Amino acid sequence: MSEIGGQPNRIEKNTKIKGDIISEADFRIDGKLDGNVKTSGKVVIGKDGYIHGKVECVNADIEGSFNGELQVSDLLSLKNTAVIEGTVIVSKLSVEPGATFNASCSMKGKGGLGNSPAPSASSASARSGGSAGSGSQGVKPAVGSPSSTGERAKAS
Repeated sequence: MSEIGGQPNRIEKNTKIKGDIISEADFRIDGKLDGNVKTSGKVVIGKDGYIHGKVECVNADIEGSFNGELQVSDLLSLKNTAVIEGTVIVSKLSVEPGATFNASCSMKGKGGLGNSPAPSASSASARSGGSAGSGSQGVKPAVGSPSSTGERAKAS
């Protein structure tokens, strides 16, 4: 983890915290947090880590569990052990096979939150099976249009 704005912070395994955290530095959570995290750095939730609340950060790597609202201004990387529930707003998303993603997701451009909404995955348990692997840039809708099916539009 880089040291943006100071030393990285760590919540160790078997540690439980209830409250809000605001920092310029990166965070690694291997324990449990019931509250909110706001940082201009990176948030890492370790395999045994759990956050229930709101997280606002630049980048996030998740191996553990998250339930709440997650706002990542750049890259969200979900490892194969990740379990995500709630609402996600992200610029870029990487999902390893095996990750559980039960969240509504909006993908945004660099310009601001929610500029380009993506299809919601809230009603389906999106168990990644390899087709949405690392580097996936979103979902293309399966909607035919005259230009995509080779048909010409008829004028009336």
